[in-house]
Amino acid sequence: MNPAIPARPTFVVPVLAFCGVVVAVMQTLVVPLLPHVPELTGSTPAAAGWLVTVTLLTGAVFTPVLGRVGDLYGKRRVLLASLWVLTAGSVLCAVSSDIGVLITGRALQGAALAVIPLGVSIIRDELPAERVLPSIALMSSSLGIGAAVGLPVAALVVEHFDWHTMFWASAGLGLLDVLLVLRIVPASSQRAPGRFDTVGALGLAATLVGLLLVVTQGPEWGWAAPRTLGLLAGSVLVGLAWGRYELRHSSPMVDLRVSARPAVLLANVAALLIGFAFYANSLVTAQLVQEPVTTGYGLGASIVESGLCMLPGGLAMVALSPVSARLSARYGPRTALAVAAAVMAAGYVVRFFTSHSLWPIVAGATVVASGTAIAYSALPALVMQAAPVSETGAANGLNTLMRSVGQACCSTVVTVVLAHVTFRAGGREAPTLHAYLLIFLIAGGTALAALGAALLLPARRPVRSQDRRRSPRPAAQESA
Repeated sequence: MNPAIPARPTFVVPVLAFCGVVVAVMQTLVVPLLPHVPELTGSTPAAAGWLVTVTLLTGAVFTPVLGRVGDLYGKRRVLLASLWVLTAGSVLCAVSSDIGVLITGRALQGAALAVIPLGVSIIRDELPAERVLPSIALMSSSLGIGAAVGLPVAALVVEHFDWHTMFWASAGLGLLDVLLVLRIVPASSQRAPGRFDTVGALGLAATLVGLLLVVTQGPEWGWAAPRTLGLLAGSVLVGLAWGRYELRHSSPMVDLRVSARPAVLLANVAALLIGFAFYANSLVTAQLVQEPVTTGYGLGASIVESGLCMLPGGLAMVALSPVSARLSARYGPRTALAVAAAVMAAGYVVRFFTSHSLWPIVAGATVVASGTAIAYSALPALVMQAAPVSETGAANGLNTLMRSVGQACCSTVVTVVLAHVTFRAGGREAPTLHAYLLIFLIAGGTALAALGAALLLPARRPVRSQDRRRSPRPAAQESA
């Protein structure tokens, strides 16, 4: 039997979705640990914050780059490489308490975010047309599912075990992913023509890192500080030069002409806005219920209890992924995205008026997560509807990148609001309830903006004949 062909193709989608869940768990793994990192590592709170920031930076850079590499040289091969990097980063974090080593390990873990668009691309290549939409729905929802599950599990580990344990567990899950992909996932026969655009990749990386550093570090450095303004100006100039280079390149890192199509452009704008609205829900819920009762609105919940508040949302995402697929299949992904954005906005209305007791808070968070599940399923379908088959990985990578940019912007906005809208409570400075309500208003407004972007999308794009046909699979498959 050819080892590149899976013995049980039924398990391809569950294996890819499990890879996505593991990557999402990795992203949220350190959140419950952050308040304790300075004491555990002898570092500063600012250095501890880089355990989150660095994964955002490396994820933003490597997601579109590895998506393009997968299009050119084999998606399964690049998927395996990403999972090996995740495993290596987890081991680094597990064996050290040095903040520099931990940040390096987290940077390696962040590169594995490319697993999501690579998995979506493999599904498009390998599955029959009738299974593509429901499979993509599950794959895309895995990011939210893993985030919802990862928080309470990580909180349990922090409370009851040595904190290195969660990184050993992450390494074990990464290794399990590698073995499952080797055994189950086939090597895709689809290849894009051309060669890798090294200059384009470096230009994209420099632009993204510069802009994201401005967004994430601006509150700490000062928005008018020379290094903030200098980095912003440099990133814009590099970005303009990169764009000009890409337009002239025969095999660009990012095909800007495809990205400028209204269907792709608006899908990416919607991804940014949905990423913002989703992340506000994740960032604020745990912190809100953990606020001390002395604030007058806080519930004084433990780390584990606050993490469990997100679990119903994760379960809702699992349940709604097939519903989202049916919605996209019957009415189109444009309609599904509009419904998702409307549900998220409604969830923030619930959150605005019910932030004083536990179960209404959980209900509001679950409504937002439900909308997120539908949106994350619809976005890849929109991208695949508009992008050529040969650019599926790169196009989905760029869409995933836009979600990450939205999350980065959200993190900055939440940090600024909670740090500046405060009062004295119980002998310490704490955010006011109005700070949380303001965040819900901003996130709800962002969801409404995503609804507007969805409604502006072209209602239907005619499918090109070459996109409709499935190329016959050659006898020789890529090797793992």
